[in-house]
Amino acid sequence: MDDELRNGLWNALKIFYFTKIDPPNLSYHNKLNSLFVKLHLDYYKTPLDNLDDYFPNTYKQTITYFYKCKWNEVYDFIEFIANNDFYYGTNQRVRNYCNTILERELSAYRFVNNRIVEITSNEEIKEIECAIKKSPNAIKIHLNKSLKFLSDKKKPDYGNSIKESISAVESICRHITKKHKATLGDAIKELKKHIYIHSALEKSFYSIYGYTSDEDGIRHAIMNEKDISLEDARFMLVSCSTFINYLTIKSDKARIKSDKKNKIVSLFTP
Repeated sequence: MDDELRNGLWNALKIFYFTKIDPPNLSYHNKLNSLFVKLHLDYYKTPLDNLDDYFPNTYKQTITYFYKCKWNEVYDFIEFIANNDFYYGTNQRVRNYCNTILERELSAYRFVNNRIVEITSNEEIKEIECAIKKSPNAIKIHLNKSLKFLSDKKKPDYGNSIKESISAVESICRHITKKHKATLGDAIKELKKHIYIHSALEKSFYSIYGYTSDEDGIRHAIMNEKDISLEDARFMLVSCSTFINYLTIKSDKARIKSDKKNKIVSLFTP
């Protein structure tokens, strides 16, 4: 991480969070005080006695840490702050601003939803964020876990990221078909009763199902391979997110069409 990138990211924090306050005591500013309390409790993991109520001192400690910490800790620090409660809309604005800085300085990382991940394509980011935003809670959980495993800068877990991505597809298929215990293979077969899926697309996801599972449908074989890479996990996360968005749209259209048909039938039924 060069100086220009680190400076740009610090400026984002300064603009949105660490502006000059009056009076200069944290205890008079609930949101900012709460943010620094959480930093000491859950990020620094230091005694709260170390938190100085006089903001200029706390600011100096914070900027000193930011410019001395490792590159991955810079990302972790920003990610932590942008995931804590602050004034309405601030966190989303800072994520957008940081992505502008990351793109300007040619960083390999971007905010995707609320995680800083090694993904730079705007199209891929939109597919993942759309799938998380518009999906039922069970699918969101799997996709967020996949992002978490992928975004760990110290020890990324690509195998489990893949597992969670394909589990998200399995969940959306179960949601659409109402077959809550079906494997992905069975759920894809059942999907054809609800929505039209092209045979080539159907085969591609059978192949992915086979890639992540053994002949009994147990998802573990690929997870133990040492040569799983960032590219594998990223491809799976983006592909599964895209497929989830595709299925959601197709399912919604099929439901609307069915509702209209039922309405017409009810009008002509005595």
